[in-house]
Amino acid sequence: MATERYAPAENPSPLMRIDIMTLFPAMIDACMQTSVIGRAAAKGIIEIRATNIRDFATNRTMRTDDYPYGGGKGLIMLAEPLYRCHAHLCAGEHVHTILMSAQGQPYNQNTARRLLTYQRIILVCGHYEGVDQRFIDECVDEEISIGDFVLTGGELPAMAVADSICRLVPGVLSEEICFTEESYWSGLLEHPQYTRPEEWHGRRVPEVLLSGHHANIKKWQKRQALIRTLLRRPSLLRRAQLDQKEAAALEQIMMDLRKPGDQK
Repeated sequence: MATERYAPAENPSPLMRIDIMTLFPAMIDACMQTSVIGRAAAKGIIEIRATNIRDFATNRTMRTDDYPYGGGKGLIMLAEPLYRCHAHLCAGEHVHTILMSAQGQPYNQNTARRLLTYQRIILVCGHYEGVDQRFIDECVDEEISIGDFVLTGGELPAMAVADSICRLVPGVLSEEICFTEESYWSGLLEHPQYTRPEEWHGRRVPEVLLSGHHANIKKWQKRQALIRTLLRRPSLLRRAQLDQKEAAALEQIMMDLRKPGDQK
């Protein structure tokens, strides 16, 4: 079988294993064995396998699609190769299975945190005009969409989902704070970030970040996160869990933004 393993063979039990069912395993290979995710897999913390659905076709031409009943343009992925591939990966056990689909539920950070509770998942990459509904009804637990747009296949969404889950696995990033202070974790967008030099193209790093006063820095970062979320994604604030100080700060920011002045 054309199956790639990104974890060492001697590692029997990674903290997270993700199987990706795809017609184009080379796309998965090119992405998931590099950078942070690739290094974590090499250490045996996670395991990602790309399995070629075409290997489970039942005809001589290894065909995995056919014309839809009822007419229409395009081709539909056959249920049988998908089912055989899925059964091979499950090996008699139930594995939480997700179809990447433009018709699925919107994906977000909370979904990534929920999927992290599964030690193993299967991501199914659709292609062509869709997937035979009977395979979905029999084998798929949920459908996920990464946005209100359509791609040529599910490989890019599957890799995005796999990356977002795996980076939350303990040991993948150097410290937990690497993701707990990022956008969406607390329900807010992340504050602006700066690095050397102190001045670039006439733009200076905010003085508070150079002060060494950690309490003031934290206060500035929280305020900037609130401002950025309010201006760019105000809908997030309805779900954000703000404490009393944060709620009061947000109310003050909203008042400040209604009048002229410096909101830095």
